[in-house]
Amino acid sequence: MAISIAHLGPTGTYAEQAALAYLRQLKHEEQTRLYPYPSIAQTLKAVARGKADVAVVPVENSIEGSVTVTLDTLWQLDQLQIQLALVLPITHALLSHAPSLEAIDIVYSHPQALAQCQGWLEQFLPDVELISANSTTEALQHLKPESSAGAISSLRAAQIYNVPVLARAINDYPDNCTRFWVVGQRCASYEVSAVEYTHTSLAFSLPANVPGALVKPLQIFAERSINLSRIESRPTKRSLGEYLFFLDLEADANSPLVQSAIAELSTFTEILKLFGSYNVVEVKSDF
Repeated sequence: MAISIAHLGPTGTYAEQAALAYLRQLKHEEQTRLYPYPSIAQTLKAVARGKADVAVVPVENSIEGSVTVTLDTLWQLDQLQIQLALVLPITHALLSHAPSLEAIDIVYSHPQALAQCQGWLEQFLPDVELISANSTTEALQHLKPESSAGAISSLRAAQIYNVPVLARAINDYPDNCTRFWVVGQRCASYEVSAVEYTHTSLAFSLPANVPGALVKPLQIFAERSINLSRIESRPTKRSLGEYLFFLDLEADANSPLVQSAIAELSTFTEILKLFGSYNVVEVKSDF
């Protein structure tokens, strides 16, 4: 059976590394094909439209926090369900054809990568212009021989595109890592799984912004001793001051305890979306 995997491109991104790590998690060999897309939103929409079986998308970085476009797009697309989470170590490098750091006057990269290397950039390249790109690999398109431009990307991308590495491990914190979700089409009918999962993700909106509106939903989990490993608010985009709330539970939605919590939660929310239960796997980077 062939499997198609969508990810943020071009070839050489950390999302592609996560997609390759996902392939290694499969228990039997499959015919696979990776499909790079120019944005995270387009990556998820490819799965929603049936153009790919799964998408591998970043959701949270240990330095810079949540990848908001992933959360916003998942809320908008009701057809998608999280199947697995992968934690990938991230090591950034500065790539350039310039002869030295002193010759660089502009640096391109994805906004997350620029932020994750902010301290290093301030120390070693304090006067350079920083320009955002759609991905760390797309940033390499701005590099040309005898150019004064640099790009923050991966060592794998440097190898693929044959670009010299001027500095390695430039992220501000050595334990930098990103959590990726493997997202597929939601099953037509919900069935209780025989597999026991460690995490569940959901999101909800509230009917009104009144005192205690958020406390009551959160108390539902506290009363059942269900730990919340992440709480994130995002604007509803309807009105200033209105928010959606994304929660990660350290529990399986198939368990009676969580099912009762979700049933009670639905009485306090305007819209409640369950994104699925899954396991979290730490993977190794090849670079």
